[in-house]
Amino acid sequence: MGLKLTIKRSLDIVVAAMALLLFSPLFLVLALVVKFTSPGPVFYRWHVVGKGGRPFCSYKFRSMVVNADALKADLEQLNEMRGPVFKLTNDPRITRVGAWMRRYSLDELPQLYSVLIGDMSLVGPRPPLVTEYACFSEYQKQKLAVIPGITCLWQVSGRNRVSDFDEWVGLDLEYIRHWSLGLDLKILLKTVREVFVGSGQ
Repeated sequence: MGLKLTIKRSLDIVVAAMALLLFSPLFLVLALVVKFTSPGPVFYRWHVVGKGGRPFCSYKFRSMVVNADALKADLEQLNEMRGPVFKLTNDPRITRVGAWMRRYSLDELPQLYSVLIGDMSLVGPRPPLVTEYACFSEYQKQKLAVIPGITCLWQVSGRNRVSDFDEWVGLDLEYIRHWSLGLDLKILLKTVREVFVGSGQ
């Protein structure tokens, strides 16, 4: 297992570094589009929790209005996800450009830097927000037994149809129990397909 984890980490570093270099022109374009279509910063500081409950800060291209976090309280009653995680189809806080970026998961690209420095992996359970983690049950905390990832089993298993957070956690635990380099490759290939289809929200 130690050798497999070393290979996984090595692949994370190589792929993240190459992707950051390859997509650097796209990063510039997306940054300019965000900057000139919505007031506020280009990047959203994403305060999340990683392996073992360790908090860290990652980044996304900002896809919502600048005061989105403050507006969230007014939308809580519309939450479509049972559990501590917030999910709302057609969230009014999302900008027009943000909706387009989310559809193709372009807002997630800056997380490649988090993969490069070891806070995240290419594949693994999605990290929860610090505020969400504070409400986790002991069962739900089990998803943080491994390094979180940019993509996961939930994202390629009909994520838009999952409305119960415990079902999502169940998929994460299934990934952890059956993890292999082959499973990571399978999830990555399915993720590429989902991105091109534009299934994100």
